[in-house]
Amino acid sequence: MKILVLNGSPRRGGNTDSLVKSFAEGAENHEVEIINVCDLNINPCKGCNACFGGITCAQKDDMTLVYEKLKSADALIVASPVYFYGISAQLKAAVDRCHTPARNEFKIKKLGLILVGAATLPELFDSILTQYKLILNFFKLRDMGTVQVRGAKDKGTVSNEDLDKARALGGSV
Repeated sequence: MKILVLNGSPRRGGNTDSLVKSFAEGAENHEVEIINVCDLNINPCKGCNACFGGITCAQKDDMTLVYEKLKSADALIVASPVYFYGISAQLKAAVDRCHTPARNEFKIKKLGLILVGAATLPELFDSILTQYKLILNFFKLRDMGTVQVRGAKDKGTVSNEDLDKARALGGSV
């Protein structure tokens, strides 16, 4: 199985990166490709609807690379630090740009989610999880599961237990 991971963390070597690496270790029997969206030039959707007019996106940026990867992936993992109850802005731009007719060419059948936040509030991920469920339903995707880590602010503060959860998610694919 080809698994694409969209990592939305702008902080290299941080907690999101650690969880993504653990996921990839767990999914070692599959082909895993990690794209750090923060390293790409992906503009937010402009709502021009050019893509719905039968042409490709009017924006010529690195999202074309992501579209190509999504066309060949069987499963997608979305990983993000949580800032103010949402995914990172860089990842949100990429996710929003998936609302295009190009999505009809995606092979993805499964979706998973990795989230890490500094706060410990029980409802920290609620808004993201609501959007996740809506996306699962809209695209008719199978839920691979989620890893939700609270209380991990500084680099290296994600626990071994949480890393094991990410590894287990990878192993369950």
